[in-house]
Amino acid sequence: MTQEAAFHTEGETRGARWLVTVDHATNRVPDWVSGGDLGIAPEDMARHIAWDVGALGLGRRLAERLDAPAIWSDFSRLVIDPNRGEDDPTLVMQLYDGTIIPANRGISDAATEERLARLHRPYHDALERLAAARPDRVICAIHSFTPCLRGRPPRPWQVGVLHSHRDGRLAKPLIAALAAEGLIVGDNEPYDGHLDGDSIDRHALAPHRPNVLIEVRNDLIAAEDGQIAWADRLAPVLRRVLAESAL
Repeated sequence: MTQEAAFHTEGETRGARWLVTVDHATNRVPDWVSGGDLGIAPEDMARHIAWDVGALGLGRRLAERLDAPAIWSDFSRLVIDPNRGEDDPTLVMQLYDGTIIPANRGISDAATEERLARLHRPYHDALERLAAARPDRVICAIHSFTPCLRGRPPRPWQVGVLHSHRDGRLAKPLIAALAAEGLIVGDNEPYDGHLDGDSIDRHALAPHRPNVLIEVRNDLIAAEDGQIAWADRLAPVLRRVLAESAL
């Protein structure tokens, strides 16, 4: 793996139907993007606005337990958001949770196109290659969310399961299964589960692949012990829900 790679994969020869994806895995800014600096403070680059804290560690461990391949992006969502369609107005964020992103203000079409060509499209091309590697593929997208947005009330959920109105076949039984374990589960919380052109829309809904998107509150998985605990918790539930779905 090279430092400038747009994405990384792991376990491509693993045998399970699952494919684990982590869209917002790192907060890396490539050197060719504004000299590797978006113009915001290091503490902001460490926040949820730049990446999904803990999601990569959880995703890799979960994939291992599911015997599934994993793929993750290796660029900050503030450089360009891989979980947005190419025509989405939030593809390159200029303001996020109270923080202005100086390097993105007034970004040119040419600069956006370069980020698409070098980062966004290679990631999605690789994701689709892995998704299409077997006809019965199931997508599991791993994300994390901040316990509280600036100026907003605390979010009560430990985990959220997002789903589109177009396909809740795995998400709805997963919500019930996690709630049965005593977890505080958000049903399409803290975000709505459908966004035209996002990763699930593109790689699961359009080709009719079973899918689920899991959001874990990031204070629960910021450290390695939390990532291990949540991978251990989620893997058997996901396996059971898929088996019972008969999909």
